[in-house]
Amino acid sequence: MHYRAIVNALQGKLRALGETGSPRGAAAGLLDWLDRQLDLDPQSVASRPLRMQQDFLRIMSAHVQIKPSGHEFFVDGNDSLLEAALRAGLALDYGCSAGSCGKCKARILSGQVQKTHHSDYVLGAAEKNAGVILMCRNTAAVDLVIEAREAHGAADMPLQRIEARVKSVSAIAEDMRLLHLQTPRSNRLRFLAGQSVSLELAGGQSASCPVASCPCDDRNLQFHVCRRTGDAFAERVFEGLGVTDTVHLEGPRGTFVLDEESNRPLVFIAGDAGFAPIKSLIEHAMALEAAESLSLYWIASARGGHYLDNLCRSWGDALDDFQYRPLTVNGAWSPAAVERALTPVLKNHPALEACDVYVAGPESLTNAAEYLLLERGLPRAQLFVNTLGP
Repeated sequence: MHYRAIVNALQGKLRALGETGSPRGAAAGLLDWLDRQLDLDPQSVASRPLRMQQDFLRIMSAHVQIKPSGHEFFVDGNDSLLEAALRAGLALDYGCSAGSCGKCKARILSGQVQKTHHSDYVLGAAEKNAGVILMCRNTAAVDLVIEAREAHGAADMPLQRIEARVKSVSAIAEDMRLLHLQTPRSNRLRFLAGQSVSLELAGGQSASCPVASCPCDDRNLQFHVCRRTGDAFAERVFEGLGVTDTVHLEGPRGTFVLDEESNRPLVFIAGDAGFAPIKSLIEHAMALEAAESLSLYWIASARGGHYLDNLCRSWGDALDDFQYRPLTVNGAWSPAAVERALTPVLKNHPALEACDVYVAGPESLTNAAEYLLLERGLPRAQLFVNTLGP
C-alpha cells in the first residue's frame, strides 16, 4: 500500500511537471521528494480503510451457512455470495445476477457483508433494518449465517426464455460438435444439472438438448450435438452456425436431477451421447462434495464414441473417490449386449441397494439397464433414468 501510494503520487507530479515545462530545478525537487518517500517506514503510513479492506477481501475465505437447509459454502476473495454459492453447486433463488430484480434476497442472521457492486434494486427501510441484502451485490466480510430461498427439485425451476449467442462450435468427434452458448449477463439460465432445454435457430430448426455443463456457470452453456441423417438442427450446427448467431432458448425441463439429500455412492451409466446430461450431473456432484464416491461407466456403440475420454480420465487422476470405466457394445443396443456391457457395473457394485444409479442414453439401453438393475436389487427410488432420442 505504501509503494502504491508513492507511485500514484509520482504519476500526478509527473503530469504536473509536463504541464509546467519541466525545468531542471523541478526535476531535482521531484527526485528529492521521491528519496524522502522511499526512506519512510511503510508500517507508519496510514492507508485508506476501504482500499485496505478490498485488498484483504481478495485473499481471505469466509464460511457461509444457509438456513434453513444447513448447506454450507466458502466465499473466496471478493466474489459475490451468489457466485460462490453457485460454484459450490447450491441452487439458490436468483434472477438477473446484476442487482436489478431483487430475487436473490437473503437475510443476515450473523456476520457482516461488504457491498461489491452498485445495485439498481432498492431495498425498503424495513428490509434493511431486518438485515436483508442482495447476494449478487455483496460478499462476505467475515463468516456468515444467512437465511435464503433454495430450489429443492425440478419443480422449483421456473421456465425461462432467453436469447443466447453462439460463443463457439468445436469438433469433439467426427460426428459430434460442442455447441457453446453464452447468455446475456443480466439474463442467465437457472437450471439443475441433468435438465434439458429447447433450442431454436434463426432458420426455424429446433431441438431439445440436455445441458452438458454445470449450473455453477449459468451463463456459459454447453451442448453435445450429434450428426444424424435428417436432423436439420444438427446439420445447421455442423455446417452453417456462426459465432454470434442468435439461439432462442426455452427451459429448463426434466426431472433427471441429483437427489441432493442423499450421500450414497453415485453410479453413472451413459450410453453414447447420453454422456451429456451425465457430465452435468458429475460436475454438479463434484461441486457439492456430498457423495461418498462417484463411478462412471460410459458405453459406446461405435468407435470414437467416448468423445471426451480424456476429460473422464482426468477426473479419475485428480480424484481419489472417482472411478471411470469406458465400455462398448458391438454396434447394437440389444438386451443381451447391454447386459454384457453392464457386467462390470454389477461386479463392482454387488450391493446396489447402497447406491444411487443414474442412467442416460438411447431407449434400448435405458430399458435393458432399468430391468437388470431393479432385478439385481436396486430400489426403484434410487434409480434415475433419462431416455434420449435415437
